[in-house]
Amino acid sequence: MIRVLIADDQEMVRAGFRMILDGEDDIEVVGDVGDGREALRLARELRPDVCLMDIRMPGLDGLEATRRLAGPEVEDPVRVVVVTTFDLDEYVATALANGASGFLLKDAGPALLVEAVQAAHRGDALVSPQITVRLLRHFHGGSSGALRERDRPSEELTARERDVVREVARGLTNTEVSSRLYMSLSTVKSHLASVQGKVGARNRVEIAAWAWRTGLMDD
Repeated sequence: MIRVLIADDQEMVRAGFRMILDGEDDIEVVGDVGDGREALRLARELRPDVCLMDIRMPGLDGLEATRRLAGPEVEDPVRVVVVTTFDLDEYVATALANGASGFLLKDAGPALLVEAVQAAHRGDALVSPQITVRLLRHFHGGSSGALRERDRPSEELTARERDVVREVARGLTNTEVSSRLYMSLSTVKSHLASVQGKVGARNRVEIAAWAWRTGLMDD
């Protein structure tokens, strides 16, 4: 079972999310809270597999709570999916930089909510389709053309790894990449795992961001 904690300051939203997730055979909601500090406390106490985190909450905002639970400096991070009404670029970028394993809009629908929880549990990441392209353009727009030291891979990517990364950066799923590049699903996953290690990415969203930021999409 995937154990989920819901943090949102609107009781109706929490109730709706709980109803959707508890209806899945592989998901169990272990708690819900309406305050950022309480979310932080309960997440550390219950150690859920995934925490759904709203942004604007009393006590502590969801972006800071995400950083404290899942940020790069956290030794034993909790997987967090940020779910919000607000799709501002700075919110998306900050959430992902703070370690979020996904970013969804509240109107994304039940199926995508379930998919995001399952993806986070697998160690993957999902971003609402309606903001993915804009997010990637945001990263691309910030590229100066020169590769910054932190973006240099520890080892050069192979030609096939670069092919896989490009497709992921265009928003394709692993299954779609497999079909597009005529390789097995396990090979796609193997390439992505290798790339994560080489570029220091924690998930596929960070791989996609790296590809756009470093100009790989211009090749």
